Amino acid sequence: MVTSNDNATPLIVVSGLSGSGKTVVLRTLEDLDYYCVDNLPAELLPAFVRSVSGDDGHPPRMAVGIDVRNRSRDLDHLPASLSAVGALGIDYQLIFLDTRDEVLIKRYSDTRRRHPLSQGGLPLARAIAEERQRLGPLKALAAQVIDSSDMNVHQLRRWVVTDLAAGASDGLSLLIESFAYRRGVPADADFVFDARCLPNPHWEPSLRPLSGRDAGVRDWLRGQERVVEYVDGVTTFLDTWLPRFAAETRSYLTVAFGCTGGRHRSVFLAETLAEHCRAREYGAVVSFHRELE
Repeated sequence: MVTSNDNATPLIVVSGLSGSGKTVVLRTLEDLDYYCVDNLPAELLPAFVRSVSGDDGHPPRMAVGIDVRNRSRDLDHLPASLSAVGALGIDYQLIFLDTRDEVLIKRYSDTRRRHPLSQGGLPLARAIAEERQRLGPLKALAAQVIDSSDMNVHQLRRWVVTDLAAGASDGLSLLIESFAYRRGVPADADFVFDARCLPNPHWEPSLRPLSGRDAGVRDWLRGQERVVEYVDGVTTFLDTWLPRFAAETRSYLTVAFGCTGGRHRSVFLAETLAEHCRAREYGAVVSFHRELE
């Protein structure tokens, strides 16, 4: 098989039940520089791989989401499509995310989203049962079946970085996250930085509905002297200590930024420091905003 320059599998096919966390997995893989496509018709998989593979003998890392949104006859093409991908010399793995019915029902109730098979008035429980039946052959083909019933978004992202995409980076894998102190400090954070001492965009009426991802909030915070000083201090700390953790063969580190609501200052800081760490090429960097996801 042809493999990429590192030890990561060149192609990961992500399937599973709706509401099991497939989008989280794909977004995390995208953060790890995988070329990601969601809801690709199964019969187009070999053409997709050919179109994005380079001529240097080293295909890019790719991830594709294939699930019940495909038509049934398209899903029937998946075994043949995977065989065709293998014939191209591309190593791959199919992972399947499973979740208990009662957890799926609660997640749909919390998010108020519609199940893809609930069109036409099909009750949610029956839609889930129908989905299980349609995806049964894919689950049987999977190299890994992951039960995400008891995993939160943070834990699922961590699994992607430390297990699924292991080898995607030769350096230290970093999860940089934001959180709200009122909902508690992340239990597995290695470093926690408190941003509650900084000016708060919440008190600016035009900025209140936005988040630290938005240009208006970012520009406002960058214009605050205390914020600039804070970023400089944290940057100096990370630049000093992250290489030392990597030198001690530490493979994974979580850096968390907290503020009162977890929406403005902490999000801005997490994104700013994630950008800095990517530019310094410390390794794989994944950002996560607990209160926004």
